[in-house]
Amino acid sequence: MNVKILMNWDIKPNRDQEYFEFIVREWVPSITRLGIQPTGAWYTVYSREPATQILAECLAEDIDSIREILKSKEWVELHDKLQQYVSNYHHKIVRSRGEFQI
Repeated sequence: MNVKILMNWDIKPNRDQEYFEFIVREWVPSITRLGIQPTGAWYTVYSREPATQILAECLAEDIDSIREILKSKEWVELHDKLQQYVSNYHHKIVRSRGEFQI
């Protein structure tokens, strides 16, 4: 059964350009190599209510494979690098329903 990792975060002030370069050049290719398939990302430009700036979801084969990936040295290094550009990072793992999930 496929599972999703749902992630959200805010881009640190004045880091937008560096953040987007990192995401395109390193984050997406690296998570793909690890076995996580990006399926969607949403960028909140404006909201009346406080909202997380970035919502992202990725697909993995099953719960065991995603747990192994999240414990891997490669993931830890990549996650640490992401933290240079973002704040308020959170993630959760859910069963994939094939639609947008929060």
